[in-house]
This record gives sequence, C-alpha cells and structure tokens, in this order.
Amino acid sequence: MDPVATTPALTVLADPTRARILRLIRDAEDGRARVGRLADELGLRQPTVSHHMRALHDEGIVIREPEGRRVWYSISPAHVDRIDSLLGDRAAVVNAGEPDLDRVVADLADRYAGVINRQTVGRYVQESHDLLAARENTPLLASRTAAFAAQRLDDLLRRGQREQREQREQGVPEVLFVCVENAGRSQLAAGILRQLAGDRVLVRTAGSAPARDLRASIVTALDEIGVPVGGEFPKPLTDEAVRAADYVITMGCGDACPIYPGRRYLDWDIDDPAGKPLSVVRGIRDDIERRVRDLLPALINQ
Repeated sequence: MDPVATTPALTVLADPTRARILRLIRDAEDGRARVGRLADELGLRQPTVSHHMRALHDEGIVIREPEGRRVWYSISPAHVDRIDSLLGDRAAVVNAGEPDLDRVVADLADRYAGVINRQTVGRYVQESHDLLAARENTPLLASRTAAFAAQRLDDLLRRGQREQREQREQGVPEVLFVCVENAGRSQLAAGILRQLAGDRVLVRTAGSAPARDLRASIVTALDEIGVPVGGEFPKPLTDEAVRAADYVITMGCGDACPIYPGRRYLDWDIDDPAGKPLSVVRGIRDDIERRVRDLLPALINQ
C-alpha cells in the first residue's frame, strides 16, 4: 500500500509517550534521533522506547535509517503535516517572535487592579519571563510566563493576607512541593494531593533546577490512576512561594529552600524517578500517595 495514502491509526498517535518521542525527533537539529538519546531525554529504558518506535514504524509514521551499527529515526515526509497538526507547527512557534510582555502585563494589571499596582505586576512578569527563558528552547514561553507570573502574584497576595492574620488556621492551607527538576516527585505529589483534596488545599510546586518539561513517565503514572496534569510545567523556586506556603515539603533538593518561621517543613526521602522504568515510577507514585494520604487529615482539619 502507498504510505502517502495511509493514515496512521489514532490510537498509535494518542499515546502521550509517542507524542513526546515525535516531538523530540521533529525538534532535533537534523530532524532525526536514536533510541538511546530518546530514552535519556524521556527518562525511560531503551527497550520501552524501542517498543514505541516499532509501533510508529509499523504505521509508517517514522522512517528507520541504519548507519553502520547505528539506527536513526526520522518522521516520514508523508506525515509531517499530520504530526505538526497534533504537536503544533514548530515553524509557527519559531517564527512567532518574542513574547508580547506588554500585553501580558496589561492583562494581569487589569486582573489585579486595586490590589497590586501595575509596576509590581510588570516586575513580576519580567522576572518570570527571565527565569523561564533561562532554560534552552522553553516551549509556550508567553503563556507560561503569564501563568507563572499570576501564580507568583497570587502567592504575594496570600503572603500579605497571611502576615495580617494572627492565626494560621484561617483560610485554605497552601502546600509547596519542591524537588530538583520539578518534573517528577513534586509533580506526582501535587497531582495526587489536588485530586484528593480538591479546593480544600492550595497546591504549588517548584524546582531548585527546573527541567524543560514534565517527564513522560510521570504523566503516564498519574494518568493511570485518573490524575490529570493539566497545564502544569516545571517552575523555578521563588521566595514568595515559600513565604506563602503553610507546608513546605522537599524531596531531594537539599538546602535550596529558604527557611522562614511559622511554616511546617517536611523532607520526604523518596527515590528520584529520573531514568527509571515505568514499573519503578509506579512504586514511587504509590509511596508518595501513602505519604499524601497520611498528611491530608492535618491539612483539612487544621
């Protein structure tokens, strides 16, 4: 059958790990990648990535290109447009130019009118942009800048409200989960707590050295138990996030967190899921869930 006329099965392309694989291949400098590099980028075992590559190759979505003892994979020209439509057109992102920070500032200034002045909003937007842009090829930079700045401004407000009241028991408690890359353990803990507590607890995450994006294995492990990640992405650790929190829970980030009085600090000794197979990530997920469930009564009954 002519591969140009063949439409890949939707079930093959719907898998989130395969979508990550295709994005990595497409965004590579020469438009191709080897299984070993993909496994390192995704934090998965090579046999797992090879299984996904076979499925994509069988559907004609990727082309296999042997070079001596090495094998490279690239996206089939017949399906480039289809992949771009699923992942977002890379060329459109590249040619989009710099984020319109003035527009972001104007929108957030309207959102916080009467409670935070425009100058402060502008400073937080610029700082948030610079923190996120420090990582190479940060995706969706404008929208992530807006979301990160809004979260920081919300924390600034909560900090002010918190310092004005004498008893911490008033209001909704805030929990800040911190790990190194904010792409694994802290995201597992945050997703599970949000699912269990709903709007009874405000959940934040941060990383001492944030990664570019969430690990595919983390998204999969949460999805398996019905926990969505939504628009979450790795975020830098900021002072106002710590100051706004009632609980600061660290997982492997050492002394990166500043210490302020009046907060409860917990350090959870949990294995890093980076580079671990999904079977091990599931065990880490379940360990975190037990800890979250043990903590939950103290959060909602305070």
